[in-house]
Amino acid sequence: MPQTLFDKLWTRHRVCDAGDGYDLIAIDRMLLHERTGGVALKSLQANGHEVRDPSRVFAIMDHIVSFRAGRGRDEARSPGGEAFITETRAMAHAAGIHLIDTDNPGQGIVHVVAPEQGIALPGLSLVCPDSHTCSLGALGALAWGIGSSEAEHAMATGVLRVQKPEQMRVRIDGELPAGCTAKDIALYLIARHGAGGGRRCAIEFCGSTVDALGIEARLTLCNMAVEFAAFCAVIAPDEKVLDYVADRAFAPPASAELTAMWTALATDDDAPFAFEIEIDASDIRPQISWGTSPEESGPLNMQVPADARPQALDYMGLQAGQSLLGMEIGGAFIGSCTNGRLSDLQAAAEILAGRRVAAGVRAVCVPGSQAVRRQAEALGIDQVFKQAGFEWGEPGCAMCFYAGGETFAPGTRVVSSTNRNFEGRQGPGVRTHLTSPAIVAACAVAGEICAPSDLPVLEAETV
Repeated sequence: MPQTLFDKLWTRHRVCDAGDGYDLIAIDRMLLHERTGGVALKSLQANGHEVRDPSRVFAIMDHIVSFRAGRGRDEARSPGGEAFITETRAMAHAAGIHLIDTDNPGQGIVHVVAPEQGIALPGLSLVCPDSHTCSLGALGALAWGIGSSEAEHAMATGVLRVQKPEQMRVRIDGELPAGCTAKDIALYLIARHGAGGGRRCAIEFCGSTVDALGIEARLTLCNMAVEFAAFCAVIAPDEKVLDYVADRAFAPPASAELTAMWTALATDDDAPFAFEIEIDASDIRPQISWGTSPEESGPLNMQVPADARPQALDYMGLQAGQSLLGMEIGGAFIGSCTNGRLSDLQAAAEILAGRRVAAGVRAVCVPGSQAVRRQAEALGIDQVFKQAGFEWGEPGCAMCFYAGGETFAPGTRVVSSTNRNFEGRQGPGVRTHLTSPAIVAACAVAGEICAPSDLPVLEAETV
């Protein structure tokens, strides 16, 4: 019977039938972070168990580390957060697992670091107590988010009991209009089919539009799949992926056998899917969210829908029929596991070059990893941000979510390149509009919601 890419990944890792509709799935690599990883390690120790194979487990400091320039080794962005950092460090050392600590040159957001370091590779199974682990399916991996108790079980046994999900294919064909990005594809998909549209399926993204995306853009697309209620997301590995993973720190040496194995990870002709969605990329326009769910999004020039949820309108300070264009903002954030990679910073820097952030706007950029930061600084991108009036932060999750402590003031309207806009996501009362990095940059300069094309044209000598 023809198999999908997901079928092949599942079969490769299926140890046995658990006898109750669930399978035991072998876990190749496990990712932890200091917000939940220390908890799982501590519980494992308390229950008298050891990590079955420490070489397969990676602890990375990212969620609550401070993003302040020159941060100390244990500096956190939440009250009491230092304990999470120091305890995770101690537990990781005791367990003998890989530790990418705050002062490690490879440190960064777990979903950014895993591809950079070759921890995530085509054909591997990976889990992490973080819902955005689905990002890693962009490389052709079987990757999904779990809870801390499941993390403990996976470390002790090397397997997890999982029910195989139904499958959905999202085919995107055609050329994206100018100014559209993978973030716009994701928001368009979610707005059109709903935040529950993914039905907890394993989703395969495919089509000519997806083929044309770079690896960092594919990571963004798969990252947002969890906001579509997907179990996981996958994209078949191609030459771009093979080139990307070559010579990464934790990747095996290239070989003809490995290349053949990875390129075989593709959906067979006539393989069945439970659900199918087709999208014409030419229909997509640059997107922005207006409500408190990613599904409450639309084109930049949209008007708030007449049937908008009253609770969302109240929290966001909007009215039905209102246009978002021209709305004053007080904050702008660029970063996160969704849009904190080099290509994201480059897109924003192209808008910011020769311009300044508007008075009254607090603008923050936090690279997704130390590697991204070094690459950006080597290209002078950090200077573009700083000269424009952005804060240039140390890598980590930063202002993607509120962890206590520093944030934007209550009621502040913020444009953000992150993945979630729930009530309080970026702080109590903060009103978050999700969009792409270039649009965040343009809004920061204008001091209001706008498109990059709305900004005045610069004199040639200032560019």
